Amino acid sequence: MIRVALVDDQAMVRAGFRMILETEPDITVVGEAGDGREAIELVARSRPDVVLMDVRMPHMDGIEATRQIVAGGDHARVLMLTTFDLDDYVYAALRAGASGFLLKDAPAEQLVNAVRVIADGDALLAPSVTRLLIDEVSRRPTVDAESVAPGLADLTERELEVLKLMARGLSNGEIAGLLFLGEATVKTHVGRVLTKLDVRDRVQAVVVAYESGLVTPGAPDQPLG
Repeated sequence: MIRVALVDDQAMVRAGFRMILETEPDITVVGEAGDGREAIELVARSRPDVVLMDVRMPHMDGIEATRQIVAGGDHARVLMLTTFDLDDYVYAALRAGASGFLLKDAPAEQLVNAVRVIADGDALLAPSVTRLLIDEVSRRPTVDAESVAPGLADLTERELEVLKLMARGLSNGEIAGLLFLGEATVKTHVGRVLTKLDVRDRVQAVVVAYESGLVTPGAPDQPLG
C-alpha cells in the first residue's frame, strides 16, 4: 500500500486529490496539511511514501518544506503540484530535492501513475517541465563538473553513457533498446550512477548532468521515468 500525504492550502483541491487517489486499491491517503509547516509535522507523524506538495502556500511554501523534509532524512518522496509551470519554480523545487513535478491540470490517471512511479523509487517530470528545467540550466554559467558532483569522475564509460541518455528523458526500457542491453542491466547501471553521484533519484542525476556540462541543453519529448 502506497501511503500519500496531501499538502495544499485549498481544502477543495485536497478533497479532489483524495477522491482520485482513494479509488485506487494500492493507495491510501494518510493525512492532509494546509501549508509547509504543517507538511513537515505531517510527514514526521504519518511517515508517507509520497507527498503531493503545492508550491505556493502561506507561512512556508512547498519548496522550503521539501528542502527541510529531504534534509531531515525522511524516506518520503515529494511530487510537486502546481498551476504554475514557470522555470524558476521547477528549478528551485528540483534543487530542493523533489522527485517529480506535475501540473495540477494533469489528467487523473497521470496523477495516479506519477504517485506509483515515485513511490517505486523512480522520478517523473512532465515533458513541458523537462524542457523548462533544461532551459533554466542552460542560462546559468558553466561550472566545474567536480564542484557539482565529485562522483562524476568515478563513473565508467558505460555509466556516463546511461546518464547522458537519462538526461535526454529516456526510460530504462528505451535506454536498453538503444544500447542493446537488458533492462535489468540498465537498472543496475542507473543504480550505480545514483550511488556514485550521491543523489536520491533520476531527476537529481539529470540536474547534475546539465549543471556539470556533461549534457548540452536540448528539448526531450518524453518525461523522465
